[in-house]
This record gives sequence, structure tokens and C-alpha cells, in this order.
Amino acid sequence: MNVMLGKSVENLLLKSREFLSHPGVRRYGSNTAWMFAEQILRMVAGFLVGVWVARYLGPEKFGLFSYALAFVAIFQGIAKLGLDGILVRDLVREPEKATVYLGTAFWLKLFGAVVTLLFIGLAIQFTGNDATANLYILIIASGLIFQSFEVIDFYFQSKVLAKFVSICKMVQLALSSLIKIFLVLIGADLIWFVMVSLIDMITLAITLNIAYKYNKNPSFYKYFDINLAKRLLKDSWPLILSSVAVMIYMRIDQVMIKNMLGDKEVGLYSAAVKLVEVWYFIPMIVAQSLFPAIVSVYDNKNEFYNRLMKLSCLLGYLGLALSLSLSIFSSFIVFKLYGSKYLESESILSIAAFSLFFLFWMSGVSRRQAIDLQIVALLATIFSAICNVVFNLLFIPQFGAKGAALGTVLSQFMAGPFFGFLHPKSRENVLIAVKGLVLPFKGFKS
Repeated sequence: MNVMLGKSVENLLLKSREFLSHPGVRRYGSNTAWMFAEQILRMVAGFLVGVWVARYLGPEKFGLFSYALAFVAIFQGIAKLGLDGILVRDLVREPEKATVYLGTAFWLKLFGAVVTLLFIGLAIQFTGNDATANLYILIIASGLIFQSFEVIDFYFQSKVLAKFVSICKMVQLALSSLIKIFLVLIGADLIWFVMVSLIDMITLAITLNIAYKYNKNPSFYKYFDINLAKRLLKDSWPLILSSVAVMIYMRIDQVMIKNMLGDKEVGLYSAAVKLVEVWYFIPMIVAQSLFPAIVSVYDNKNEFYNRLMKLSCLLGYLGLALSLSLSIFSSFIVFKLYGSKYLESESILSIAAFSLFFLFWMSGVSRRQAIDLQIVALLATIFSAICNVVFNLLFIPQFGAKGAALGTVLSQFMAGPFFGFLHPKSRENVLIAVKGLVLPFKGFKS
């Protein structure tokens, strides 16, 4: 018996070594590890430095800063032109045309950034902002020009070389964090923190360009194919709409609070929301790690649904545990991190925390929609953005910033289980997610 067990363990170890030593596994595993490391470092360092900056600036200045960032973010999706995934796809399919694809996409994104910047300049004339707020918005929006260099990021993605992009982003993060810490220590004014947002975009553009040249790749700036540009834009329009809808959903509350209540309330709300958003990477990593195993049995519907239910169960209860923890200990968390100036953020956090439950719970089936229900996913995103605007109009005048937090939670519900159940093509996904929540009470099946 012991001999058989020993041989089984030896065979298992041998197969594991063979699997891990496979060139494809090592290549993709290394690529994923670099991306995860960069994302986690960005979350941790960005959160800690962000909290310190918020504590230093105080609710009013931090609110103005958050408003300027949110205002630009709403238009950022237009400048991106939805080319991210499409360009990676085409570079994988036709690597020999890389310079033409990169050049065409670069000039398209640059043109989109200029148009977006002009549009933002026009839009701020109708906001009622003072000259200082508009200046901050324009400084941050100027960074969209340098966003055009993201095409180099997509090139490295297509080559499974995330290492270079991750190093560039880590350099950007390190420089940004050090500058912010320095500014806090010397007691700098708000405008210098606004300038750092522009410096971040410039730094990333420079480092990506250096990485591209380091790999001895040919220059692409002289290339532009009008027919290719038309095809890329034709393929990308749903993604442009989706990006804009996502940013409206994510950031419109801060813009509306600023216009309805003022800078201080935006600061209090943004501080609370930051404590919620810092957890967003968890369902992304869990779903991204486990989803390949789920997709591998896509043709076996029973097993596919069974695994999707288990993923919904795992993420749903994880999200519920986080929501309850943040809500129950909101006063302690806010005071310890932000200090007494932000105590009013406690009630906002106690409400906004429950958006994590719906986000986590629906993450698994949302990834399933990305496989075969892309249009439904787009409609759900647009629906959530509309709901968030409506809820903010209803609740902010009555409940203040807490009303925006309540609107966010309800919007997550409306975009996830509510819209999913109403739409016949996605109803099955919601039922799978619901069954996932009752799975622990019925017993797991292998």
C-alpha cells in the first residue's frame, strides 16, 4: 500500500514538473504573474498614498481634486475609442502588420484625445465651476493626449510580454507615489497634486516608448491606413459606448454631488468610495483565475452551469462578508485611516459597502456574458448608468452624499440581477447566480 502511494506521489510530482516546465505554461504563467503583481502593488501603494493625500488635503480640497478627476474620467472612454481589445486581437491575428496597426491606432487615439479635450473645454462652460476647478479639469484632461501611447501596451499584450508593461507601470507608480509623499511633506498646494495626474500620463508614455525601442521594434509613427482606421472604428463603437457608460456609472455621482452639495461633500463621499473600490480587484483576480477551468467544459452544459454556480457562491459570500465587515466597522475604519475630519464619511461607507455584494456575486456570470452575450452586457452597462443618474437626482437632494451611496447600491442591483432577469437572453445567468447563493444550504455536488 505504501509502495503504491509512493509511486502515485512520484508520478504526480513528475507530471507537475513536466507541466510547469512546458514552454507555453512558463510563458503565460510568467505573463500573468507580472500582471497580478503590478495590479496588487498598484492597489496597495495607490490606496495607502491616496489615503495619506486625502488626509492631508482635507475634505474640501480632496473633494475638488476628486471632482476634477471624475469629470475627466467620464469623457476618457471617448478618447480611448474602444480600441484596446480589438487592437490586441488584430495584432495576434496579423503580427506582420504590427507597425501599420500601431501607427493607425496611435493617430486615431491622438485625434480622439484632441477632440475629447476640446469637448471637455466646451462642456466646462456649462457647469457653473469657478476658474480654479476648470483649470484643474483642463490640466488633468491634457493627459489624454499621452494616452495615445497605450498602443505600445497592446503590442506587448499581443506578444505575451506583460513584463515590460508591468515594469513601466511600476516605474510610473513609484515616481507618482514619491512625488505625492514629497508634496505632503513640504505642505504643497492642491494644484501640484493635480499636476501629478498629468505627470503620471507623461511618465507612462515615456517608459512605454523606451520599452518598445529597447526591444528593437520598428517605429510606427509614420504609418496610417484610412481603410484600416474605418474598420477599427466600425468594430469598436460598442466598446466606446460601454466605456462611457461604465465611467458615467462609476463617476457621475461625484460630479452631481459637487454641483448639488459642494466640494466638501464630494471629499467625504470620495473618501468612503475609495475604501470600497480598493476591493474591486478581488473578483477580477478570482474570476480570471478560475474562469478558464469553467470555459473548458463549455460544451458540457451541466458541468459548465455547476462550476459557474460554485464560482457565484464563492464570490457572493465573499462579497457579503466584505460588505458586512466594512459596514459594521465603518466608523473605526474611517477614523483610523482619515482622521476626525472625515467622520461624516462613516455613514456613507456603511451604505456604499453593500455594492460589493452585488459586484462580487454577479462577477462570475458577467464574465459568461462576455463570451456569448456581449450586446446584453453593453445594454446592462448603459442601463446601470441611467439608473445611477436617476437615483442620484432622487436621493442626493433628500439624503445628501448618503443618497449617492444608496443610488450606487441600487444601481448595482438594477444592472445585475434585475436587468439580467428581465432580459430573456441573460435570465439564465441570474438563475445560476441565485442557485449559487443557495448552494451551501443544499450541499455541493462534485
